[in-house]
Amino acid sequence: MKEMHVIVWEFRPREGLERDFEAVYGANGDWAKLFARSARFLGTELLRGPDRTYFTIDRWETPEAFAAFQRQWRREYDELDQRSEALTETETLIGRFEKV
Repeated sequence: MKEMHVIVWEFRPREGLERDFEAVYGANGDWAKLFARSARFLGTELLRGPDRTYFTIDRWETPEAFAAFQRQWRREYDELDQRSEALTETETLIGRFEKV
């Protein structure tokens, strides 16, 4: 079985900005495009609940793959993070998980 590192976040977008949020955090959004600069990024999913709660699921080959991406693209990551903050009321890291 191939190793996989999964990072799960919970978000609540600001009311009225849900579509903008989806455009930035979705599978083809700004975050996924930035992550795709790494050949070891495996994809992003965006899930929406009935109460305006969203979850992102980011998949990487290994924890080291994500760490290497963050080192190489830190400035771009931080810039996108700052721009994205305006879209959300809350942002909570649920956890980092390994495929078993």
